[in-house]
Amino acid sequence: MSGGSVSANLSVRAQQLPCLQSIKRDRCILMMNRQTSTRHYSSVDQLLINADHALRTLFGRPQTTGRRNPAAGLVEANLRDDQRRHVARLMRINHAGEVCAQGLYQGQALTASLPETRTRMERSAREENDHLAWCEARLEELGDRKSLLNPLWYAGSFAIGAAAGLIGDQWSLGLVVETERQVENHLDEHLEQIPVQDEKSRTILEQMKIDEVRHAQVARATGGVDLPAPIRAAMKLASRIMTHAVYWI
Repeated sequence: MSGGSVSANLSVRAQQLPCLQSIKRDRCILMMNRQTSTRHYSSVDQLLINADHALRTLFGRPQTTGRRNPAAGLVEANLRDDQRRHVARLMRINHAGEVCAQGLYQGQALTASLPETRTRMERSAREENDHLAWCEARLEELGDRKSLLNPLWYAGSFAIGAAAGLIGDQWSLGLVVETERQVENHLDEHLEQIPVQDEKSRTILEQMKIDEVRHAQVARATGGVDLPAPIRAAMKLASRIMTHAVYWI
């Protein structure tokens, strides 16, 4: 082979090298993603993951989807002191409700039978974290605090979610459907009580309602069934007790 041919061949290979490296890198990333999505966690891993979720929800900053707070940029309403206190307590109830949602979804994801169900639970939980962050931010703006009973609400909801997952995915998803329906009703009640001029609080609750309706629809489409009437009634009673307690504590 002549010197010119060797030089040309080396030049072509040199030009191909970045392309080959890029292909190898893409394949490596694809393999890593597949390994991550199919990884099986040990019991200790699951315990640590759920402990991390609980601590983030109760005392830290939960992982959100990164969506912008719908109330960002809106002008603060001029509320009377009694109106501000009432709105703050309503937002505290909504924040506690999102704490319950996190416990519920994490418990369900832990015991879900099908990977698809677990993935949907985790995705919904991430969107509920958006609500959690928005409600907390609004509470801070209103000069109020979170419920002191949040650890209790989280633990109880986690246990209920895990138990529902053990019974079966269709019942677990049915629990999501009924929970989201009741949350939607609570949001409607709160929107009726919040002054019209408080656009920041109202905008947050309206976006939350849109998300809750979608979560219920997804759970229904995935196979969720209607819960027995006694269970639905018990859920409503527990919800009423929780909301009354959180309004003051």
